[in-house]
Amino acid sequence: MHGGGGGTGPGGIKKARIEIIPLIDVIFFLLATFVLFTITLNKSNGLSGVHLPVVRTSIPRETAGTVTISVTSDGTLAWNKDPITLDEFLTRIVLFRQQEPDGRVLINGDDRALFAQAIYVFDEARKAGFTKVFIETQVKAPTSS
Repeated sequence: MHGGGGGTGPGGIKKARIEIIPLIDVIFFLLATFVLFTITLNKSNGLSGVHLPVVRTSIPRETAGTVTISVTSDGTLAWNKDPITLDEFLTRIVLFRQQEPDGRVLINGDDRALFAQAIYVFDEARKAGFTKVFIETQVKAPTSS
């Protein structure tokens, strides 16, 4: 007599078995990894580390045809996460206007930056001919009253 059965077919050949428990474990691991990865995605085109001003109202932004200009707390500028000088900013804003006549400018200003720096970026974008200039903000979570 053989011992417990359940794994051999005719002629003593073992039948293949698919273990479902390890498969479920792998699927849950992949799901958890996907969830954690999507939570950490930063949807802003601005520099990381820029603390956006908090507001109660906001609207979603369209990313196509948009350039993000970051103004950091120490006054430096960045063009779509690429640190630039003031002269480079002036050159790039004119070139962007030529490439995207209906483009949008999104100012990603740190809430600790001087107001005058963000206004300067806003003014130069308007001088270049842009009519769609926006300031990126972070929506404040509603509080219960």
